[in-house]
Amino acid sequence: MLRRSIFSAAILAALLLATGPRAKAQDVLADNAWSPYSLFGFGDLVREGSSYNLSMGGTGIGDRNVRYINTLNPAAVTAREQKSFMMDFGIENRNTLYRSGDAKSGNNVFNMHHIVASFPIYTHSAFKVGFRPYSTVGYKFQSSEQSDALVSEMGDVRYTQQGKGGIYQAFLGAGVTLWKRLSLGADLNYYFGKIDRYSQTSFSTSASYRYFNTGWAYNVSCFGGRFGLQYEQPFGGGVSAIVGVTYDLPMKLRGGENRYAIAETASSTDTISFRKGSLENYSKPGELGAGLTVRSDTWSVSLDYKRADWTGIDFGGYPGVDFTTGVAQSFRAGFELTPGRYDVRSGFGHFLRRMSWRGGVYHERSHLWLGGNQVTATGVTLGFGIPVFRYYNSVNVGLDFGQRGSVVPGPVRERYFLVNVSFNLHDIWFIKLMYN
Repeated sequence: MLRRSIFSAAILAALLLATGPRAKAQDVLADNAWSPYSLFGFGDLVREGSSYNLSMGGTGIGDRNVRYINTLNPAAVTAREQKSFMMDFGIENRNTLYRSGDAKSGNNVFNMHHIVASFPIYTHSAFKVGFRPYSTVGYKFQSSEQSDALVSEMGDVRYTQQGKGGIYQAFLGAGVTLWKRLSLGADLNYYFGKIDRYSQTSFSTSASYRYFNTGWAYNVSCFGGRFGLQYEQPFGGGVSAIVGVTYDLPMKLRGGENRYAIAETASSTDTISFRKGSLENYSKPGELGAGLTVRSDTWSVSLDYKRADWTGIDFGGYPGVDFTTGVAQSFRAGFELTPGRYDVRSGFGHFLRRMSWRGGVYHERSHLWLGGNQVTATGVTLGFGIPVFRYYNSVNVGLDFGQRGSVVPGPVRERYFLVNVSFNLHDIWFIKLMYN
């Protein structure tokens, strides 16, 4: 019977997700975490881009803007004023409400989103360097033993399964513009981080049984790459169209994997087993992206599409859960409007005209399939940019209202509200100020 309790702890999280509407109200969907969906694979993938991109639905593959660093396409790094230095630092606050059947929960998470800097190399070339979270793992599931026979013998038994950590991405990229219209770029990405996943069986009213902890600890360290190109076609009246394409190389995440089982009492800790090996079952497919932007100096409209085939990538077994991987796709659209970009007159009304106003929509089809249903997310974004001091310095704010998953057919519905803020810094190098 004790073996049965240990096995129940190992598959608790899977059963909670699989039961969907039948989940009991006493179960906890998440506790100070990002998402129950981060249970799978290497976690919940973090959306890329600054507040400038995110407030326009996450578009940017076909966008070139000399005022902002666009990390969604390596070729976009060449869109800049000559001799300009640029830097962008972003933070994000995520508020989420979860529901699975009658069970409800919520959390609020604050985190750094990105930091990136860009420098000129030569007349038509530049490079960038930066850091951002790539994926996050954060979930906690709990339930109590319901079998009267087990409770009468062992007392109150609680099963907990928890995960934490994530993978980070440091990147270095460069690009060049040829014949004034064609831009090429490449990024070298370094992925690193640690993910801990463990299960615990605890006995709160009986001292005769030891606590059992079983888990996995993953340490990731590997390289990846991305290539991109953009072609800009000018039209009359200062309007131009930009077509962009990106391709992320497939990769197998390298690193170490530790598997362990520990028994604990109030006075001692015994290691039942410990096995150290290399990381397995963590692969990422190639991803193709395409984007189109039509812009003038005061407005822009963008469309983006991405596709990655995760079919056949096995992250390992999840007992009790009908979990598979499939084709991931995203569709995004956004716009920006700056009515009076060069309005130098004073007054609050003129200041509002110098601000940039943004909006967008997106629909994502995740690589996760649960119970034969693909996990999807749909959202609406809004945002604005506030010009600060001189040059292109600005503070940018983005809002994201969205939903992922559903209650029926399930298993978990997330309704989230994201606030992202980016501080965009811009300066010109090698300018000598002269005074009379």
